[in-house]
Amino acid sequence: MSMRGAFLNKPNEILIKETEIPEPKAGEVRVRLSKVGICGSDVHLFLGHRLLANPTIIGHEGLGFVDKIGEGVINRNIGERVAIEPNIPCRKCQYCMSGRGNICTNKRVIGLTEAGCFAEYVTLPTEFAWKIPDEISDEDAVVLEPSAVAIHALFMTKTKSGDAIAVIGLGAIGLLVTHLALSLGYQVFVSELNAAKVTMATDMGAIAVSPAGDLDAQTAELSKIWLENNVSAVFECAGSAFTASLATAAAPRGSEIVLVGLSGNLATFTPLKIAREGIHVVPSIIYDHPFDFARTIQLIRSKTICPSFIISSYASLENLQSALEAAATGNESKIVVNILNK
Repeated sequence: MSMRGAFLNKPNEILIKETEIPEPKAGEVRVRLSKVGICGSDVHLFLGHRLLANPTIIGHEGLGFVDKIGEGVINRNIGERVAIEPNIPCRKCQYCMSGRGNICTNKRVIGLTEAGCFAEYVTLPTEFAWKIPDEISDEDAVVLEPSAVAIHALFMTKTKSGDAIAVIGLGAIGLLVTHLALSLGYQVFVSELNAAKVTMATDMGAIAVSPAGDLDAQTAELSKIWLENNVSAVFECAGSAFTASLATAAAPRGSEIVLVGLSGNLATFTPLKIAREGIHVVPSIIYDHPFDFARTIQLIRSKTICPSFIISSYASLENLQSALEAAATGNESKIVVNILNK
């Protein structure tokens, strides 16, 4: 039997074609996918910023139903609604053994190192297919994975409810960090070029700061505002060398700079400022298994956060090419691809 799969054939070219339905191995389940979100990393792959060795089914923000159960799997039922945790650490290397599976050099990544979710079916280890409680809607469940990224980032810091933070860049992750922080009682200052995304943040209760000019001018403006408001952590979510340099230059004394964006270009910073002012640079990459997904599910289930607000439009699997092109403009906050209409 065959299924439809969306292969990234080469940069800027998606091919929808029939491919063999995967069979779950021992310890795995097969998931019949229903909805899949488009991530910024999918866009980077599509644009050729990171090259794949072979045509690959991309996509990793998956939601679906358990369709088949592999040998040795217990306590799972056919038809269970599940969300995909796509980063699968080896659990054997020195990083995994020290509790840092998020930086495992051997991790399997669905939609990157192996077939992904822009298809009708995907297989994965059973513990990485998270059962979704009935109280959680499909719309909230399909953005569970990026929500876990935001939750991991916020909880990497020493900040707490009542503190002020700043978020630079309001893509999906920046908006989710903002939403989470506001929901937990933080004051949030946001900076973003896209006016519609600024409105999304301010409608939630964030305070917009729109610095203008070159790096020095923007640094001066943000430094003043952040210092006056006791900003204790700055989240760089834009993923550009300029904003990483800006965050570092403008961060208040004693604060934390959380690098969430994934720019591959060189940024600049002044070591004297970092050391003399006691500023901590905190890396935040994906999430910790299993803690962050479990915590995210609980926060959604309790209605503390409702992350589906970031969904801006829907597309079909057949229209994935145009959906990725739309996502690349930066005007969408989250496009969700419908695989199975149910």
